[in-house]
Amino acid sequence: MNILVWGLGYVGTVVSACFAELGHHVIGVETNPEKVNVFNSGRSPIKEPGLDKLIQQGLDAGRLRAVTSGTEYVAWADVSLICVGTPSAPDGSPVLNYIESVARDLGHGLRDSSHYHTVVLRSTVFPHVTRGQLLPWLEHHSQKTGGQEFGLAINPEFLRETTAIKDFYAPPYTVIGELDNRSGQVVANLYDGVNAPIYRIGIEEAELIKVVNNCFHALKIGFANEIGRLCGSLSLNANVIMDVVCADTKLNISPAYLRPGFAFGGSCLPKDLRSLTFHARCLGRTLPILESVLPSNELQVEAARLRIHEFNPRKVAILGLSFKSGTDDLRESPVISLIRQLWEDGVELAVFDPDVELGEMVGANRAYLERQLPQIAQILKTDLREALQGAQVAVLTKELNELQSRLVGDELPMINLAHIDETVPAPNAGDRGLGDF
Repeated sequence: MNILVWGLGYVGTVVSACFAELGHHVIGVETNPEKVNVFNSGRSPIKEPGLDKLIQQGLDAGRLRAVTSGTEYVAWADVSLICVGTPSAPDGSPVLNYIESVARDLGHGLRDSSHYHTVVLRSTVFPHVTRGQLLPWLEHHSQKTGGQEFGLAINPEFLRETTAIKDFYAPPYTVIGELDNRSGQVVANLYDGVNAPIYRIGIEEAELIKVVNNCFHALKIGFANEIGRLCGSLSLNANVIMDVVCADTKLNISPAYLRPGFAFGGSCLPKDLRSLTFHARCLGRTLPILESVLPSNELQVEAARLRIHEFNPRKVAILGLSFKSGTDDLRESPVISLIRQLWEDGVELAVFDPDVELGEMVGANRAYLERQLPQIAQILKTDLREALQGAQVAVLTKELNELQSRLVGDELPMINLAHIDETVPAPNAGDRGLGDF
């Protein structure tokens, strides 16, 4: 393909050279003439191992060059990759001036061209920039309609400095947020020479994934450093601790627990978080990331409460009482907190959990339940239909597949807190404006 790369900064320089090496014809567009001259002399304007050699190979093969203005080349190109910077303003908001400038020049080129062209944003942005700002800019300057007369997609980059070339050819995956199928297919074709899975998803999800990835990386670094500070105060080897943590690929370094859902509970997680942060404070160590986990967990309960109130229910059926499926352990179950809050709001409640039988509970577990919910004997039902009787909404609080399958097709709308994006409305529910949890 013929590719225009707008911006010869870190990302633009790397992808220009790499796509040329894959056999595409690439023109880099850079307003700084000094960068253009350096690039066209076979040297990289940014420091990156192996990049000088790759640029020179592209130049020698006649597949790579740089120019200071790209508008006149839009008709030549099949694809434009926008790789300009999106720095932060002092308040943290993104500065989109560079993207807007490219959209103007690119749009003028599209206006004068009859050639179908796909615009691909590679710059890091927050959701709704591509569809809400870049698309209108392009349509205004080109006088054409995106998705019909030109394509649009976002293709976030995952290049690390000093290993960028290796990362280009061996990424964890390629993410394509597409305005339409044709736009996404053009981008997918660009990566025929790259052996990595391709995820074709919505534009807004693709915009956010890069930001989320980087925040997750920062979270991991911050977590490891907090453990390191704690170990330092205990004269323990933090590397030994973290080596063992990372050796667990079943729960720790795995997809386990990385599914948004309801709050956590049980006998271990809340207790051990309190223990670790308490002892850290006793040692004079502040662990702000770990100290924020329990407050964040409480906000998840509050979010569930507010979501339920969007139905304006008189009565709610809560399906699931223990903190996870297959157990009647009620210690620190977030469902108990949710029930208490709804009860205080004046909502009538009925509770059903196939794992919890009040008559068979003994000892500390039953005592804990009765302390937390003195009304439990009145609201806990032994039959699902009895719990649902008269309710305006059913709330599934944990993985109870048998219950969910029995409810599908029921006239009662259901909120599944185990999967935050799942709400099954009643057939006649209409538009309730529930939004996402």
